[in-house]
Amino acid sequence: MATHYDQDFFTWTQEQADALRARRFETLDLAHLADEIEDMGRSEQRALASRLAIIVAHLLKLQVQTERTPTNEKSWRNSVATQRRQVQRYLRKNPGLKKPTILIEVLESAWDDGRDLAIRETGLDPDRFPVKPAYSLDQLIDDGYWPSRDQG
Repeated sequence: MATHYDQDFFTWTQEQADALRARRFETLDLAHLADEIEDMGRSEQRALASRLAIIVAHLLKLQVQTERTPTNEKSWRNSVATQRRQVQRYLRKNPGLKKPTILIEVLESAWDDGRDLAIRETGLDPDRFPVKPAYSLDQLIDDGYWPSRDQG
């Protein structure tokens, strides 16, 4: 069956949506639809990991970077607070992301990306930043949790 999937993705999406609404199931591009739906789920995972990475980066900066301005600290804390609210909402809307196998993967990705971001933004020696996760998911999303300086 010839589809627009490879040549014009937008048109393909519209055709597939129209076919679904009209219940023309025989015209659906099932293989590509399944791939796209699966990718949508992975996109949700990536979005969660991205938000958690920002939290990780700012918590690490608060923990490790001793030379900072009050403005920087306030900005990092505000960013963490905002991202925590977003993550909490995200997990309420997507409880399937709380599956242990998924959370492990998300947290590993978030830690690596957040650590890298903190290193790049501070310019500090990477050895000052813990390689293994220093915060649990509960700590990352707990409004009351703030690491102490040099706890790692």
